[in-house]
Amino acid sequence: MVASGQFTGANDGIHNAQGWAKLVKLADGNQLLRFEDFQATNGPDLHVYLATDTSAKDYVDLGKLKANIGNQNYDVPEGTDLTKYNTALVWCKQFSVLFGSAEIK
Repeated sequence: MVASGQFTGANDGIHNAQGWAKLVKLADGNQLLRFEDFQATNGPDLHVYLATDTSAKDYVDLGKLKANIGNQNYDVPEGTDLTKYNTALVWCKQFSVLFGSAEIK
């Protein structure tokens, strides 16, 4: 594991995410973002972003959320600057709504 952070929900009483986001470096040099003990409110078009902050103005889209409960892995594209993109987001792309974030340190 390279770094980790704990999810906090959007604090709006509706959209929520909890658990841990961990950056893991694999033996082959590739990296992945791993969610552990993860749970999120269900929603449409949920994506996983690595972003500069919770506004999702500058981000790398790691794909659709695989499940709203449980451990899951997302490949981090080669060349992604993890000193810049250090916040994991669960983001509703369709409505531009934050469900939860984890600052990865």
